[in-house]
Amino acid sequence: MAQWTSAMGATQLARLLNSQQERPAGPGARRPPAYRALADGVRLLVLEGRVPVAARLPAERELALALSVSRTTVAAAYEALRTEGFLESRRGAGSWTAVPAGNPLPARGLEPLPPEALGSVIDLGTAALPAPEPWLTRAVQGALEELPPYAHTHGDYPAGLPALRSMIAERYTARGIPTMPEQIMVTTGAMGAIDAICHLFGGRGERIAVESPSYANILQLMREAGARLVPVAMAEGLTGWDLDRWRQVLREAAPRIAYVVADFHNPTGALADEDQRRRLVEAARSAGTVLVVDETMSELYLEPGPEMPRRVCGFDPAGSTVITVGSASKAFWAGMRIGWVRAAPDVIRSLVAARAYADLGTPVLEQLAVNWLFSTGGWEQAVQLRRNQARDNRDALIAAVRRELPTWEFEVPQGGLTLWVRTGGLSGSRIAEAGERVGVRVPSGPRFGVDGAFEGYVRLPFTVAGAVAEEAAARLAAAARLVETGTPLTGDSPRTFVA
Repeated sequence: MAQWTSAMGATQLARLLNSQQERPAGPGARRPPAYRALADGVRLLVLEGRVPVAARLPAERELALALSVSRTTVAAAYEALRTEGFLESRRGAGSWTAVPAGNPLPARGLEPLPPEALGSVIDLGTAALPAPEPWLTRAVQGALEELPPYAHTHGDYPAGLPALRSMIAERYTARGIPTMPEQIMVTTGAMGAIDAICHLFGGRGERIAVESPSYANILQLMREAGARLVPVAMAEGLTGWDLDRWRQVLREAAPRIAYVVADFHNPTGALADEDQRRRLVEAARSAGTVLVVDETMSELYLEPGPEMPRRVCGFDPAGSTVITVGSASKAFWAGMRIGWVRAAPDVIRSLVAARAYADLGTPVLEQLAVNWLFSTGGWEQAVQLRRNQARDNRDALIAAVRRELPTWEFEVPQGGLTLWVRTGGLSGSRIAEAGERVGVRVPSGPRFGVDGAFEGYVRLPFTVAGAVAEEAAARLAAAARLVETGTPLTGDSPRTFVA
């Protein structure tokens, strides 16, 4: 059985190779042989995630024609990639991309740093901000006032409190997407929602198409559910999805589920435009793939300008192809573990029925708090505070990184909570390791890829500002110098920093 999950055509691969910027050679440097340059180009495409791991490469003759080189050159490049662990082959199945088996690249999710460690380490590992007070306190007080009638019941609401389901449905309807309460299930955060969806649609061994890169914790959830992840590279810049690649993967890999973040994608901050959304829904419908759309960042637009694109579910209002996931955790506060699913009523009934064997329901008090925010207008005011804070943090962090690390590259996102940074040719994993020594915690790129891609990246969240942002950038620069000079990454504990 072949080990590849998607295919890369010769013309497509040639276009990617030709788009690579040629790095200037030093004085007296000699150009590498043609096969070596080709092998290095493919290796870089894999490490940057532009060619997914486990993608089937074109036959030697096809790629030679597309690149106008000899077949001998392509054969030698493929052999070099096999020797280095970036290519695997099997007679009759072709060759597919890989990463070296012994590469100690992190692939697990992101765990919050314990609060007691925050005095000595600047935590850039988690894209979450403190609660937008006074709205958290007001919401909890409002919830307590509404609690007595519910306290006289058993307290189990597998589909969610009826009042909150109706309120969420009304909010979709107000955005031009008619929605009934029967199309809503309240969950314990977005993670709880996606976990339930994966168990319903994506049994062990099922293929799930994911953006590459994608949110680390969701990738880990899917791995532990036994899914076979099929990565689909993002478009260049922050322009959303590459629809040609998506149509190819949906057609050839036939994934049961596709998971996407259309609004201020985590980690890149990309925003898919309206035409991309419509075309992806059409492609998923044609392929029979369930499109799971994560909207947790949708309200965190940070720049004034034209209206946001229509929600993806607006192109499938009945919910037969698109399942939408929302959450209060990013837009409001990570400690408010309330999420929801919008889908067709029969899908919601199946999810609710399966919940009896999972968590039974979501805490009532937190549901009442979110319902209070929605019904009083407190949500809009709290989210506006969050936008203002995230914008200020983003601008402070960008200025500090540009000053301390001028060779690092990134696109400035219009919204969300994260900056996706190319680390000037240095290993993101080594920078993360060095950061632990100098007192800054940062997740490396491979956490957001499938099987070790994105080694030359780190993700920086908009969670610190002012003097803390400046100190974080200074510590990242110190970590980068340790990596660049090859300094052993052991030593004293980081100093305490007080904002």
